[in-house]
Order: sequence, then C-alpha cells, then structure tokens
Amino acid sequence: MTLDESKLSHRFTERSGVRLHYVEAGEGPLVVLLHGFPELWYSWRHQIPALVEAGYRVIAPDMRGYNLSDKPRGVAAYGLGELTADVAALIEASGAERAAAVVGHDWGAAVAWTFAARYPALLDRLVVLNGARPQRLLAAFRTARQLRKSWYMFFFQLPKLPELLARRKDYAWLRAAVKHEPQRPGATSDEELARYVEAWSQPGALTATINYYRAGFRPSNLRGLARTPRVDAPVLVIWGEHDRFLGAELAEPDPELVPNARVARVPDAGHFVHYDRPERVNQLLLEFLR
Repeated sequence: MTLDESKLSHRFTERSGVRLHYVEAGEGPLVVLLHGFPELWYSWRHQIPALVEAGYRVIAPDMRGYNLSDKPRGVAAYGLGELTADVAALIEASGAERAAAVVGHDWGAAVAWTFAARYPALLDRLVVLNGARPQRLLAAFRTARQLRKSWYMFFFQLPKLPELLARRKDYAWLRAAVKHEPQRPGATSDEELARYVEAWSQPGALTATINYYRAGFRPSNLRGLARTPRVDAPVLVIWGEHDRFLGAELAEPDPELVPNARVARVPDAGHFVHYDRPERVNQLLLEFLR
C-alpha cells in the first residue's frame, strides 16, 4: 500500500527534557511501531497505511537520537531503561491506557522485547521483526558464528572512528545497508533513500544512533538485562531467513521466558523483512492483531 503523507500528523512529546518526534495516523486501538538502525519512522511506510485501513491508530516515532527527535549527549542516555521509558511516554501522550501492540524491528525489537517485560500493563501483544531478545543475543555471542555476524557491534564501541566511517563518501556504508541489503530488487528507491540520508545528516545523529550499541555493552545495561522478567503477552516473531546479521536460531524465543510465542519465517526475505515482503508482513501482523 502507498503511504499518503497528507493523512499523517507530525507531533512531539517530551520526557525528562528529551523531545521525541512521531507521526500519527488512523483511529482505533493503538499500535506503536519502533524502527531499528539506521532508520527512522519512515521505515514503516508499508505498514502504516495497512494498519490504518484495518482500523488501527498508529504511532511511529523517530527513536531518540534519530532524525527529528532530540539527541541527548552521553552514552548513558541510550540505555534500555531510557528507551523503554520513551515508549511508555509515547503511549501516555497518545491518551491511550495501553497499546494493542508494540511492534519493533532490529534495535526497535530489542526495545520492544524489553518494554514488554518491564511494562506488561501497557501492551496487549508484541510483534518482533528480525530482532533477537537481548538476553538471547548476548548468549549467542559465545559462538564464533554470531560473533562474525555481529562484528560491527564491537567496532561501534570505539570512539569517533565508527562515525567517520559511516559519514565517508556521503554515507556510502549506511546507504548500502538500506538500499542493497534487502533481498527484493528496488525495495528502497532513490527517493526513499534520500529520506534516510536527510535523517543521518541531522547534527549529532550518527553519534547518537551508534551510542545505542555503546550503551548496550555498558555493565549497568547488562545487569538490567539479567533482571528482566519473562514476557507473558502473546508474541509474534516475523523473521526474514536471509538475515546476514542475526543467526536464524535467534528467532526462536526461550519457551520458559516467552511461553506464548509464534514464529513466522519468511524464506525470501532478509534482515529488512518489512521492505522485502511488505504484503506478507502486513498479512501476518493483521492476522495476529485480530
């Protein structure tokens, strides 16, 4: 479906001095869409119109540090505690008591997993697109296979150098990820890619978005993950099988910690499954929400 941006409302809310930008559309039960790295709210361009047409109200934020949202200084500002509190603030700003679903991809999935565990009263269902539960990913780092796939996460721990590489040749590395990583030819047009480049060009954006990875490896964040309770809400995991960054085994949550989960594998899609097969993702999402 084609996104009609004239039907979107651009809004801002503030939490603890950090202003968050989000788009809103539709009426009905609330669905919150959380993007990953290196994206922005626009990465949900295929899902927003489908959800609105099906009778849902959609909020898709620029996560803190991205695009038009504030970019607070310091690595600590990007810990999972702050990121999940932002989601709670967005739901409160919407006026809804809770969300019918929180949907996350990549880093948005890590936030969604943690939000579902820490704020169970604020959502009914959880949907994850190619994003491992953080505890499961940390355990996978014990294997050489996942360490090879996740090399960039460790590279991002260096100061300044990752930002220099990301900015090089007009964001060539990031442009390649969004343009060529999807399996479907033409999944991201040049016009759509320009929206991403504009977001990366915002002052402070590269450091802020890479700080997600730096914060993730801080001892305080790791201790918090160890105390994260299980997720009892119904969970749908949608997984593109050709993910170069995450092993296919990470799609399956631990049944003791996530007892009510279903995994839908999409064989002809990669990490950006919602770019590759938007119709299939929308079908799975709407069936699960109903």
